[in-house]
Amino acid sequence: MGPTAGFSGGCLCGAIRYSCTAQPLAMVNCHCRDCQRASGGPYSPTVIVPAQSLRIGSGQPKFHKVISESGNKATRAFCLECGSQLFASSSGRSEFIGIKAGTLDDPSWFKPMADVWVESAQPWDCLDPAIPKSPKGRPSNRSE
Repeated sequence: MGPTAGFSGGCLCGAIRYSCTAQPLAMVNCHCRDCQRASGGPYSPTVIVPAQSLRIGSGQPKFHKVISESGNKATRAFCLECGSQLFASSSGRSEFIGIKAGTLDDPSWFKPMADVWVESAQPWDCLDPAIPKSPKGRPSNRSE
């Protein structure tokens, strides 16, 4: 499941660089409307890690907060220079942070374990039938 040690990444323009000292806890494709609107695509491929394992090496992200469908405060971090989405977190699970898979230096190891919020998935989104689905949030059988 991804790298056994840390990994790194950054935004499109290089102004923000980050590293993570933990192995991913989960990898999901989130199909909620907030992720669709924020990404401009059908879902957000996200690597879930302990929040304390993420380090910003250079630059400073800008934050945008909204109340999500779950009722929690969702916070998204992005680069103010190029607009790249970098991270997302929820007040309902503040001990975790989601790193946007497209920002990884090597995104080839991203392997989604679940499609979440699929009740919001767009009809033109081709969901992989081999990936477990959860109508709303994370699958109930996970124990992170």
